[in-house]
Amino acid sequence: MKKRLISLFLMMAMSLFAKEVKIVFLETSDIHGRLFSYDYAVDEQKSDNGLTRIATLIKQQRKENKNVILIDNGDLLQDNSAELFNNEKVHPLIRTINDLKFDVFVLGNHEFNFEKSFLEKNIKAFKGDVLAANVVRTDNGKHFVKPYIIKNIEGVRVAIVGFLVPHIPTWEASTPEHFEGLKFLSGEESLKDILKKLEGKYDVLVGSFHLGREDEKGGDGILELAKKFPQFDIIFGGHEHAVYNTEVGNVKVIEPGAYGAYLAKGTVTYNTATKKKTVITENISSKNVPEDEEIKTKYSYVDKKSKEYANETVGEVTETFIARPDFITGEDKITTMPTAMLMETPIIQLINEVQKHYAKADVSAAAIFNFGSNLKKGLFKRKDVAFIYKFTNTLIGVNISGENLLKYMEWSAKYYNQLKPGDLTISFNENVRGYNYDMFSGVNYKIDITKPEGQRIVDVKINGQPIDKNKIYKLAVNNYRYGTLSTLKLVTDKDKYYDSYLEMQDNGRMRDLIIKYITEEKNRKVTPKLDKNWTIINYNFKNPLLKKLEEKVKKGTVKIPVSKDGRTLNIQSVKESEVK
Repeated sequence: MKKRLISLFLMMAMSLFAKEVKIVFLETSDIHGRLFSYDYAVDEQKSDNGLTRIATLIKQQRKENKNVILIDNGDLLQDNSAELFNNEKVHPLIRTINDLKFDVFVLGNHEFNFEKSFLEKNIKAFKGDVLAANVVRTDNGKHFVKPYIIKNIEGVRVAIVGFLVPHIPTWEASTPEHFEGLKFLSGEESLKDILKKLEGKYDVLVGSFHLGREDEKGGDGILELAKKFPQFDIIFGGHEHAVYNTEVGNVKVIEPGAYGAYLAKGTVTYNTATKKKTVITENISSKNVPEDEEIKTKYSYVDKKSKEYANETVGEVTETFIARPDFITGEDKITTMPTAMLMETPIIQLINEVQKHYAKADVSAAAIFNFGSNLKKGLFKRKDVAFIYKFTNTLIGVNISGENLLKYMEWSAKYYNQLKPGDLTISFNENVRGYNYDMFSGVNYKIDITKPEGQRIVDVKINGQPIDKNKIYKLAVNNYRYGTLSTLKLVTDKDKYYDSYLEMQDNGRMRDLIIKYITEEKNRKVTPKLDKNWTIINYNFKNPLLKKLEEKVKKGTVKIPVSKDGRTLNIQSVKESEVK
């Protein structure tokens, strides 16, 4: 009886002091310079972009919820003219997330696009906690920034772990000073150690990983890490620019896309007596949400300067570059398949021409970063350069053997699916991003996509002569692709003979080189031209059924398949039988 009374007393005491604590986690990711709801590359107001709209959502959530933890998942400081403000004492985007009282800033891969000192000064300026569990110093093994934090919310211990995709040494291979003294660990290697240290120290465990559902270089993506580490309640994602809300076992996994289109929300209700948790996740759209006037007014100078810079005239486009940007519909907006991925266009020719000129190369390779890239007849402005060349890449010149150049060309041609009998359209490999398909200048070649991968590049000649596998050629690529070639072991650091960043610092970025070339070498005239050096063979580009396909696509009776994440168009060929 005495034991029963004690037990009853304890239960009554627990119920008396127990409470349910509700904690709301909010996450932004891949803002990429969108402080304002404006895309400066196309000089266009957006209805679902920007921290100005996200700020309105954040303030509303704070009104409705007592306990809010605010996280940015990285790739904050690059793109959309954000580089114009790199010399400020603190970048306006860091100041903005300070104004909005963000608790956590997780480093993204694009935070390493600039000098390490730039990143370090902004890390220091952030008033919350900067996290990256898998970045350690090579000299002492200590973490570069905090791997995790633990917050006490009304007696509930909340642990937040940060992680970023570990491939910075590959992507920044041409500028190792950007990550000097740092080592990037894999997900499993770093998280196993961190979670061991956290055992018994938390009630709620949240991850903020700047990582996609799958890892583009074969490592563990978020879904695999959620399987390996099921102790997480929520893992907020990024990097993929995708919008999803899913589960892996009991782990909620969510990403809010890019540019501030959505705000990811995770709500955890924790019972302090029973330890029971309920977890709900959702993505909140920013579409047509009013922009926050306080942020908008305070940083109006950022918007003004960005627009003025984007609209500065640097030349004249003498003729429109691509008449039919969308191969099927002919429209400027790409909804089926980009013409620029199927045949040589003056856009890639211009970029390769610039690269060959400054790297003094025999051969140049470049990719389309924006499927709708085009230049229209009229004034040539800085925003047009940003439109056709999205990233802040620099230019690298490398010595490469003919044998390895051929391997590189075959690697690039994996972008196409193998063409089968009865296929009306050429389709793209959904496992290869469009920015990983390079087109070459300075070398004549044909692509036979009826052949399997690795056997597609045929009739290759340089200066009218068959390519010599043993000869060394000078190749121009951007710094990102240099990292790829290094990983593929097609070039080494010793092969590098030119680096535009070392030569010209920030003026050595590809956008600046394009402007420099047009103003200094072309008398400010931008004229479309073609080398006519490559083509896809064994495909009928003049098939009369393509006209019928256009009609059916416009009517909506035939749809061109896209990948689940929406980022890869045209992943399966339309059959002739579907149109007949």
